[in-house]
Amino acid sequence: MLQKSSQPHRITRLFAIAASSAILALGLCGCQTSGPSDITGSIGSIGEKPEANRSTNPRVDLAAARARHRANPKDVDAALQYGRALRANGQKSQAVAVLEQAAVANPGNQALLAGYGRALADNGNFQQAFDVLGRAHSPEDPDWRILSVQGASLDQLGRYDEARQYYTSALKIAPDEPVVLSNLGLSYVLSKDLPRAEETLRRAHGLAASDQRIRANLAMVVGLQGRMAEAEAIAKADLPPEEASANVANLKRLLARKGDPREARAEARKLPAASAR
Repeated sequence: MLQKSSQPHRITRLFAIAASSAILALGLCGCQTSGPSDITGSIGSIGEKPEANRSTNPRVDLAAARARHRANPKDVDAALQYGRALRANGQKSQAVAVLEQAAVANPGNQALLAGYGRALADNGNFQQAFDVLGRAHSPEDPDWRILSVQGASLDQLGRYDEARQYYTSALKIAPDEPVVLSNLGLSYVLSKDLPRAEETLRRAHGLAASDQRIRANLAMVVGLQGRMAEAEAIAKADLPPEEASANVANLKRLLARKGDPREARAEARKLPAASAR
């Protein structure tokens, strides 16, 4: 088993990978306020309505969303769609700017605040994201999805005990929700409690075996404890050979990464996406 006390920096680096992709992906996955939301891919969208016949070309989506937003800058749905398209094209700071302007023009719109908070978290503005998301729902009508995102933001800020209070609150609303459990498991990774992290992630995986992001997180934690054969078996279970091989390669790359956390974040994006929720 991996001796946590002898390799604290390695674990911290590896969590930087998970925290930059998996925590946000799972915390934000399925997050919504009022009305339906569109949650696809590795990082979900908050407070955004689904589009019919959506293009598979992100550049086409971006052009269409930009045109719609420019035609009516005050339209909340148009702003949310444009922000989503900007994020899909890697323009995270631009997404924040668009949604910030929309939030100023539509104060109190909870769906818009949720989308704005999600964009802030995606851009690394975790304290501001936490504050904005706090205004996207109310204590009288809390949203477990937003609570989970707030917990993930607190984890990024190093406030692990506070983060787990938010996960606990989210689980009271949505017991055994795999997304929240996965975030909680990664929170334990951050505090270097790998046995508890594994226990929590196994529980999440048991509830959502088809979610490849949760599978990747569990494989990572098992690998961190030195059980590589078991980690590889988890990473490739029930998958076609080509996809299984890619998952194992990603896992090995993830565990071997020793560079700058910014490089590690780029590596993390190669992990399989979470299934739509």
